[in-house]
Amino acid sequence: MSQPERGEVWWVDLGIAGKVRPALVVSAPVAETDYALLATIPHTTSPHGSQFEVRMRVSGLKDGAFNVQGLAPLPLAKFVRRITTLGPDQLAMLDAAVKRWLCLHG
Repeated sequence: MSQPERGEVWWVDLGIAGKVRPALVVSAPVAETDYALLATIPHTTSPHGSQFEVRMRVSGLKDGAFNVQGLAPLPLAKFVRRITTLGPDQLAMLDAAVKRWLCLHG
């Protein structure tokens, strides 16, 4: 399997009731000397209206939102299959939400 890349949405095993769910890769690729972890943002079909949920239409996904507060590292072994890749504008919206949540201004 090729390594998931930033901006790609993958089916991942989040360990939640044994279900595989979609998540977006937001981190840089890992090198051989790094931990085999990628930062991900899960997609939900049950948004709560949080300021840290980013709603967008994504090919291959049901209507919903990416939950920035669910940002989590996942080991490469948890990635099952690539679904799609987000466009630059979509990724910029998510980057802005992550920066807002983590107070990373500038």
